[in-house]
Amino acid sequence: MAVKHKVKRFAPKLHIRKGDQVVVLAGDDKGKTGQVLQVLPGKNRAIVEGVNIVKKHVKATQNEEGGIQEMEATIHLSNLAVVDPKTGEATRVGRRNENGESVRYSKKTGNIIK
Repeated sequence: MAVKHKVKRFAPKLHIRKGDQVVVLAGDDKGKTGQVLQVLPGKNRAIVEGVNIVKKHVKATQNEEGGIQEMEATIHLSNLAVVDPKTGEATRVGRRNENGESVRYSKKTGNIIK
C-alpha cells in the first residue's frame, strides 16, 4: 500500500496584500470597503476590517469572561478588489518592473499602488 504524501505548493503572488484598502464585490457585504488585516495565501482568503462580521460563542476562562463576541471572518479573495488610491473606485491590479523592482499598479489609472 503506497503512502500518499502531501505536496507542498508555493502560494501564488496575490494581488491583495495586508494593509490594502479593498471593496467587497459579492456577498452580503457587497459594496463595503475596509482595510485588509490579514491574508491567508494557502486558502486564498483574507480578513477585512468591518466586513463579514460573525458572532462567536466564547467559553469563560479564569482570565476572560465568556459570552458572544463579534469578529471578522475570512472572505475569499475573488470577492475583493483593490481600491484605486486616486479615484477611490475598485480596480484590477497589474505588475510591472520599475528600476529593477516589481511594483503593483492600477489597471484603470496606471498609478502605482504602494
